[in-house]
Amino acid sequence: MHNVKRGFIGLGAAAVVAASLISTGAVVAQSPSAGGLIVGVSWNNFNEPRWAAFDEPAIKAALAASGAEYISTDAASSAEQQLADVENLISQGANALIILAQDGTAILPAVQSAVDAGIPVIAYDRLIENPDTLYLSFDNKGVGKIMAEQIFALVPKGNYAIIKGNQADANADFLRSGMEEVIGAAVTSGDIVIPAACETYTDNWDASNAQTEMENCLTSTSNDIQAALVENDSMAGGVIAALEAQGLSIPVSGQDGDPGALNRVAKGTQTVSVWKDSRELGKAAGEAAVALAQGTALADLAGTTPFTSPGGNTLVSEVLTPTPVTQENLQVVVDAGIITQADLCQDVTAGSVAACP
Repeated sequence: MHNVKRGFIGLGAAAVVAASLISTGAVVAQSPSAGGLIVGVSWNNFNEPRWAAFDEPAIKAALAASGAEYISTDAASSAEQQLADVENLISQGANALIILAQDGTAILPAVQSAVDAGIPVIAYDRLIENPDTLYLSFDNKGVGKIMAEQIFALVPKGNYAIIKGNQADANADFLRSGMEEVIGAAVTSGDIVIPAACETYTDNWDASNAQTEMENCLTSTSNDIQAALVENDSMAGGVIAALEAQGLSIPVSGQDGDPGALNRVAKGTQTVSVWKDSRELGKAAGEAAVALAQGTALADLAGTTPFTSPGGNTLVSEVLTPTPVTQENLQVVVDAGIITQADLCQDVTAGSVAACP
């Protein structure tokens, strides 16, 4: 369990939850202080670098600014454990819940329990198909499109590997659909070929699993792969390890702006990391949790637009815009404080990229 506090007495929440996203930095009507409110956060797996580095501190800061209490759990990639975790947070008196779902379907019973108890639920970064949840995320389809645009510009023809994320996470398919918008015509024409063993889902978005999948892809094609569309930075690290073991260097995508990936971009082993400033996402989630727990209606949250989910639910959403980071604009993440220049430029030949003079 991650940073769990016990023994709180619930104060009750008076929000009626309908699905929506709020815009980062939007002003939300709420009382000056949320003292006494408890916000529970259920992390699916706290090992992903961005959660501890950016998302959690931003959530905590937003709650602290309102005087609200933060409690949390870590399901360690277990959908079953996350069900128990959510019930645990409810029993501790959480007035609102922020859930990063391991499995968007498996979590539904626990989410419904919260909704039935009048506790607002925020589906954080990953879709939960419950029309009574507030869905906060980036434009994941847009992220996939950005990845493909960067790789396709370098490799308009050839054999592609596509290493997708966890199959139970809707983001994996959102990303893939964005990629399809870019490479679909070339696949249809035969300019791009995706060998059968080279498009896979990856359990838990795990780097070692992705490395194994890439090794299998390379074996099946006798190393005849010219590009790899990889759906996040951790997996990109595994894919690049598999390529380097065979003496290969090809364009590879990723996302999240993880420090290790940004260093790989500087070194040239990873082509792009699509950076989603999760500090903004965490801030938005914390502010929304407080507002909803205090009784603010979703209709009163600023900057919302309709969104139809894959399950046919009508959600109100506002997605945050991601930024592609390549060798050409690495300074943007240094200036934003995401990584120091020293860490970015470790083992990078001085002057090979503008950010590492």
